[in-house]
Amino acid sequence: MSFSWIAALRFLREGRLQTVLIVGGVAVGVAVMVFLSALIDGLQVSLIKQTLGSQAHIVIRAPDDAARPLIDRSQQTLTSLVEQPAQRLRTIANWPKVMATARGVPGVLAVSPTVSGAGFASRGSADKAVVLRGVDPESYSAIIPVDQKLQSGRFELGGNQTVVGTELASALGVAVGDKVRLSNAQGESELFDITGVFDLQNKEINQRWVFVSLRSAQTLLNLAGDVSAVELTVVKIFDAEKIAVEVGQRSGLVADSWMKLNGQLLIALQSQSSSSNMIQFFVILAVALGIASVLFVSVVQKSREIGILKAMGAQTNDVLKVFIIQGLLVGLVGSLFGVLLGAGMSEFFASLARNADGTPRFPIDVTAALVVRSTLIAAVTGVLAAYAPARRAARLDPAEVIRYG
Repeated sequence: MSFSWIAALRFLREGRLQTVLIVGGVAVGVAVMVFLSALIDGLQVSLIKQTLGSQAHIVIRAPDDAARPLIDRSQQTLTSLVEQPAQRLRTIANWPKVMATARGVPGVLAVSPTVSGAGFASRGSADKAVVLRGVDPESYSAIIPVDQKLQSGRFELGGNQTVVGTELASALGVAVGDKVRLSNAQGESELFDITGVFDLQNKEINQRWVFVSLRSAQTLLNLAGDVSAVELTVVKIFDAEKIAVEVGQRSGLVADSWMKLNGQLLIALQSQSSSSNMIQFFVILAVALGIASVLFVSVVQKSREIGILKAMGAQTNDVLKVFIIQGLLVGLVGSLFGVLLGAGMSEFFASLARNADGTPRFPIDVTAALVVRSTLIAAVTGVLAAYAPARRAARLDPAEVIRYG
């Protein structure tokens, strides 16, 4: 073991109370960082899961009809008042090509065509307005995991089969194996067999959405092979807007990301992250000031010993390393206890905040990445905080400190 390590460990042992206090301060700071990060990350995961659990990350659709001024045959503008025209149902005719284009964009995880339109579901005297959703079960399950959200039955849509939400099933008094009549706005209808009942944790969706096969929806809504939209999921959800822009440029269609459609949620998530970063900054600052102040006191207390060491041949860099090593050790040891304390606090909080079914309200998860990041922050903070006291110790004049103390 080198001279610098031996001296650093000895100085830490001799000032046991100071060492314990500063290690405790670092541990508390790291525990706060770990707990806050785990809590806010869990809250964000919960919010995103609730929002995107029934929504695609990106939706590709045909552009809306643009407003145009009224022009006569002589190309003269008849009126300066430009009104937005009534929007008709816009569809995508070349959707297989659009899907192939979307798959080629880096970051896109899954692609699925969808047909969506207004309709009615009826059984006996019960009649409910619904949203007909024509999908391909296999590809759509990668967009919204309906197959994992079934209360009963299976997510199967072959032929005249349908899957309905729990609220709609209750309102119509139907279950798996029963029949329901689905009709469009023009009154054209078909009889469907219910193969599954889903619960997407959203009352409006459970009450309104009715899944049928892609072909059945195209027939009911008179789309003749077209689709309403192409829906996408991406690998990293916060890259959705950037990917949507690229998808829109390549396809020539409108691509809306969840970030654009849920602006208030995005602002809330960004505010949470900013608050967490601000709190962590002040925690790190407090830890750095604590380490620096203790080591400054240590330099004053150990001035005579430092002078003797330099008089005996210790180099300036050796003395500098002594205090840098102290800062590093304080940061590492403090981070070890801090991670354990922060993980314990997180688990305790998770045990208090639980849903009615017993699951944690916030999925708090102290990940390996969080542990490594917190440890590195504490170690780097310790080294940086120790640098100023170390420089002061290295500049001490041996003759002066030995003579005057």
